[in-house]
Amino acid sequence: MALLAQSAGVTLVTLMTTDAWNRTREGVTSLWRRTQPDRAESVAAELAATREDALAAGEDGDQETLAELHAEWQGRLRRLLAARPGVAAELRGLLEELDPDRTTRPAVTQHASASGRARVYQAGRDQYNAQP
Repeated sequence: MALLAQSAGVTLVTLMTTDAWNRTREGVTSLWRRTQPDRAESVAAELAATREDALAAGEDGDQETLAELHAEWQGRLRRLLAARPGVAAELRGLLEELDPDRTTRPAVTQHASASGRARVYQAGRDQYNAQP
């Protein structure tokens, strides 16, 4: 469930900044309306606020804010899945509907070890390291 929440959080925030925004908002809001109807309106408002933040972060190249937004939605989705484990199949279906290319992307697996004063930097996508 944690991996699904992690993947879904990244996918949803990414889709919020694309032409798929309306479908993403409706799909996620509908999911909450069916599973936790008392939270559906607040989730819709959180989606809109996240979209504004994601658009601004994308324009500014602010990867830290985008990572925080991914983590926020990962947490929300993880809590939803913990409360309603049966929703996992529905969430997978929603993600496939919203982002059909998602299933064709290769999985990224990384392993690293460092010793002594060595540092390891890994990223599944873009990585920006500021030099001190």
